[in-house]
Amino acid sequence: MSETFETLHNLVHKGVKVVMDIPYELWNETSAEVADLKKQCDVMVEEFEDVIEDWYRHHQQEDLAQFLCANHVLKGKDTSCLAEQWSSKKGDVALSGEKKTKKKGGKNKKAAEKKKRNKVEEAQRPPDPGAEGSLEEEEIQPKASLAHSAADEL
Repeated sequence: MSETFETLHNLVHKGVKVVMDIPYELWNETSAEVADLKKQCDVMVEEFEDVIEDWYRHHQQEDLAQFLCANHVLKGKDTSCLAEQWSSKKGDVALSGEKKTKKKGGKNKKAAEKKKRNKVEEAQRPPDPGAEGSLEEEEIQPKASLAHSAADEL
């Protein structure tokens, strides 16, 4: 699901009325363009099934794109498209192959995490007896019971 639709779903679940041209039931459906591309891909895989099996069994050391696309699918045709470099656009998650996490806080969040890490490290370090602020046993006040009278009771 796209980040946009995920955000819209979260708004709806929080009670916000979201009005769109697409019915709510179709928000999670695959777009017509993507469905068409998948259909074309399925047809190509079926059409070149024997070639793909041959690559798998005997030619895995070769690049699949070169073996399948250049040598079979586009044989005798323009193969310049295979040299194109994909460049990501804002919001694309295909670059990493997984969903991006939302950034919250930026520099302030990093500073807070660093401060938290320092506190944890400091707490794990044994106290330095000569360090300022360290408490000797005699400096610690002993426990004392709190005195209260019957009048304090309700």
